[in-house]
Amino acid sequence: MPSADDVRARTGASRSQLYHYFEDRDDLVHAVIDVTIDAVLDTQGELLDHLDSWAGIDRWFDSLVQHQTGRQACGGCPIGSLAGQLAESDPDARAAIAAGLERWEEHLRDGLTRMRTRGKLRKDADPAALATATMASIQGGLLLTQVRRDPHQLRIALDAARNNLRAAAA
Repeated sequence: MPSADDVRARTGASRSQLYHYFEDRDDLVHAVIDVTIDAVLDTQGELLDHLDSWAGIDRWFDSLVQHQTGRQACGGCPIGSLAGQLAESDPDARAAIAAGLERWEEHLRDGLTRMRTRGKLRKDADPAALATATMASIQGGLLLTQVRRDPHQLRIALDAARNNLRAAAA
């Protein structure tokens, strides 16, 4: 995680300007977490509102891969990166990151619940477990994409997630 001095250097802000807006480093860190989570979710925009069909899920998966291709497989998941830097050392930051991942996962869980209600998933399908498994595939795929500089790694992970989801189809 960048230090306050790093933030000042990157933004050209003085110490007094920085602490005019943020009480302390923790306040700054939590603002970074909030902005990062919002940016990730905003990037996926309306796709997240249409995860209640196979076509909607496919469009979302394709968009995730296209985004990584456009970034030349750099950066991985910004939320996951924050988790790697903060989860073990800052319990409040870990909780905020977990809540952000939950917000992201909730879109898929809600869509899968609607699919189950419409009979597109088996009655015994567990939308929460399916959404968590899918999020794990996304995070793992993004990490492999980042370290291998190959967006096909995310595609492989998403294909596995799709197969897992389809196994729950009615």
